Amino acid sequence: MFNDKNRKRSPPYVSYRTFRNFVDELQQGIPARIDRSYWGNRLSGSTGTQLMAALRFLSLIDASGIPTGRLRSLVSAKGAQRTELLRQIASEGFGFLLQDPFDPQTATYAQLEEVFHRTFDLTGDVNRKCIKFFVSLASEAEIPLSPFITKRLRSTRSSPRTRAIIKRTTLRTNRNLIVPQNLEEIPDRMSWDKMLLTKFPSFDPNWSDEVKLKWFEAFSELMKRGLARGER
Repeated sequence: MFNDKNRKRSPPYVSYRTFRNFVDELQQGIPARIDRSYWGNRLSGSTGTQLMAALRFLSLIDASGIPTGRLRSLVSAKGAQRTELLRQIASEGFGFLLQDPFDPQTATYAQLEEVFHRTFDLTGDVNRKCIKFFVSLASEAEIPLSPFITKRLRSTRSSPRTRAIIKRTTLRTNRNLIVPQNLEEIPDRMSWDKMLLTKFPSFDPNWSDEVKLKWFEAFSELMKRGLARGER
């Protein structure tokens, strides 16, 4: 069950993929102690620190970094057994979400934000990352969550950092270039490349941030090649 001492530290806000990959890597062997000398070559300092905090919060290591029996069980578990272990870990670590009047199966995303903020005094980006970790863990543990929460996360607009990356990538193509939404909008001066562009997908604002970024990178490369050819 939820322990009041968990209020003194933030819930996990490291990437859930980082957490999952780290646990999977332990299948090759679990060290007597998980410290910087073990994870230093795998993770950056900040990511490693966040991961260690997550492992402590979920009672997978103790205060000294010694792996607990629960971590050893999780590393070796597979299939339904692993799902059940993750469900226990989530239920105990995030037990504050199971208290009335909050119901994870009907709550809205805003209500979930309020509970995290009220319990841990979290705001902004850290609060968002904590929620994202919890939702990912709950998904793998097959804990039912409200569609108002899961849909909100899937449709979350790009973060300021992602928007900045996309903006920089766009500017590298051509400062005066307007990204075409379809082939008919491509200027005549680029007609040399229309045969290639017939297979280039039209930009869709509803794509994920990762797909958008890859699209801009591919478009940028195409423009560079076109300009280089035009100069010859």
